[in-house]
Amino acid sequence: MKPIKKTGVKIFCAAFACSMIFSTGAWAKNPAAETKLTGNTLTGSSEQAGSGTLQQIAISVGDGQDTPVFAAGEKTTLTINVSNKGNTDAQNVRITPVVTSTDKWPFDMDKLNYELELGTIEAGKQAAAVWGSEKEPLTVSSDVTGKSYQLMFQITYDDGQKIYETEKYVFVKTQAEEKPDDGDSTDKPQDPQTPQDPQTPQEPSNPGSTGGSAGGDVLEPGGVYNEDPVISGGGGGDTESASVPRVIVTGFSTEPAEVKAGDNFKLIVHLKNTSKRTGVSNMLFDFQAPAAGTDAAAEAPAFLPVSGSSSVYLENIAANGTKDISIDLNARADLVQKPYSITMSMLYEDKNAVQYDGQSSLAIPVKQEARYEFSEIQVNPESVSVGEEANITCNLYNLGQVKMYNVKVRFESEAIQGQEQFVGNLDSGATGTVDAIVSAVAESYDDSNCKLVLSYEDDAGNVTTVEQPFTVMVSPMEEITDVGMYEEFPEETQSSPLPGILAALAAVIVLVVIAVVVVVKRRKKKRMAEEEEELMDEVERFTEDERE
Repeated sequence: MKPIKKTGVKIFCAAFACSMIFSTGAWAKNPAAETKLTGNTLTGSSEQAGSGTLQQIAISVGDGQDTPVFAAGEKTTLTINVSNKGNTDAQNVRITPVVTSTDKWPFDMDKLNYELELGTIEAGKQAAAVWGSEKEPLTVSSDVTGKSYQLMFQITYDDGQKIYETEKYVFVKTQAEEKPDDGDSTDKPQDPQTPQDPQTPQEPSNPGSTGGSAGGDVLEPGGVYNEDPVISGGGGGDTESASVPRVIVTGFSTEPAEVKAGDNFKLIVHLKNTSKRTGVSNMLFDFQAPAAGTDAAAEAPAFLPVSGSSSVYLENIAANGTKDISIDLNARADLVQKPYSITMSMLYEDKNAVQYDGQSSLAIPVKQEARYEFSEIQVNPESVSVGEEANITCNLYNLGQVKMYNVKVRFESEAIQGQEQFVGNLDSGATGTVDAIVSAVAESYDDSNCKLVLSYEDDAGNVTTVEQPFTVMVSPMEEITDVGMYEEFPEETQSSPLPGILAALAAVIVLVVIAVVVVVKRRKKKRMAEEEEELMDEVERFTEDERE
C-alpha cells in the first residue's frame, strides 16, 4: 500500500500545480478580451501578441474647435475634428450626420448621402471631416431662426479584427435672416444716452414771458418756469404807480427724491416774494398736471392729489421773504419714463387788497421701474459629463414701460463655463433670446447649482444686475470616454479567483481518487493472480508428492 500512496500523492501534487497555473493565467488574460460601449464614445481593445500590453481606441469630436456661426442663406463648409485619444490606430473610420428631421439640420439637403471616409486615424492624432467645398458648398437654410443646433454624427471604425460604432454630437450657432429696413427709425438701435422716448415736458403756456429761472422753450428735468403776475382786480388808490409784488418758485424737491410711476410722493415747492417793500397775503395755489399715459387713458392727468384736493392755502409771505408749500401726489403707473410738467397757478393780494394772478411750471422727472420675466430655462441635453457641452436657451420678456439698454447675459457656476452673450436693446413689450453653449467642467448634482446673471442699463446709463438660478446635472468624466480605459467589470467578474481555483482543485481531487481506485484495483488483481499462481504451484507440488 505504501507505493500506492506515494504514487497518488505525486499525481495530486502535479495536477494541483497545473490547475493553479491554468486558472491564474486564464483569469489574468480574461479582461483583455472585453469590449465596452459607454455613452457617446466607444472604446475597442486588443492584446499585443507576446507583449501583454492593453491596446485601446477612444474617439471624440470637436476637440479644440470654437463653436461655428452660420448665417441664413450663407454658402459655407462644415468642419468637424475627429480625434483618436487611445493608443491603437482606428482603421476605416467613417462619419455620417444623423439627420432625423430637417428642423434639426441647419443646411439645405442637397444630397442623399453625407457619409465621409477618413481612413486610418493614428493613436493620439486627429482628422478633419469637411462637408462642402468651393465648388459644392453647403447652403445654410434661409429659415434658420438664430437658435443653436445640436448636430449628431455616427462614427464607425475597426481595429483590424472587430468593427465598432458610436454617436457623438457638437453644437453650432445660426443667425436669422435680417429683415429689410422699413424706414421706421424706432427699430434701429440707439445710444443709451439718447433714448427713444423724448425727455421733454409739455411746453409752458407762455414761453416768451420773462422772470423764469429756467427760461427757453423747454423745461429740463427739475426745471422751473415763472410767468409775470397780472393784476386781476380789487384794491384802491394808485395801483399803476405801485410796485408789483412778484411771487416766484425758486425750486422744488420731492420725498422720496426719485419719483417712481405708480407711487405716492410729496412735492415741496420753495416760494419767494421778490418785492422788498410789499408783503403779500391770502394766497391760494392750485396744481394741475397735464394729461398723459397710454392711449386708453390719455385724458387722465399724470399726477393726481392723494387727498382729492389740488389746492393749497398760504396766509402770507413778507416782503423779500420765503416760504414752502407742499402737496401729496400720486404718479400714474403707466407713465413713460421722462419728465412731466405740472402747472401751479397762484392768487394773492398786496397790502392794498390788490389781487394778482400768477403761474409757474415745474418739470418733475418720473422713473419707471423695469419689469421683465424669464421663460423656463432649457438645458440640452439635461445631463452631461465633464468635458461635454450643453445648449442653454430661454426668452427674456420686457414687461415694463421702460426700454432696457445693452442687455447682457453670463453664467456663474463651478460646474459649467461659458462666454458672455450680448442680447442688445429691448423695447417695452419686446422679447430677447438667450442661446448659449457652455462646457461642463466639474461634477455637480445640486439643485440650482448655476446662475444666469442678467445686466442692463437704463436711459441714464445706470447698470442693474439680477440673477436667475437653474440646474445643470454634471456627471463625472467616464474613464472609458476620455482616456480609453475599460469600465469596471461587474463584481462577480472581478471577484477573487479562489472559487475557480477551488473548482479546479475539486476536479483534480476527483481525478486523483479515480486514479487511486484504478491503481488499487490493478494491484489487487495482480496480487490475486500471484496468489492463484502460488496456489497452483502448491497443488502441483502436492500432486507430485502423492505420486512419489
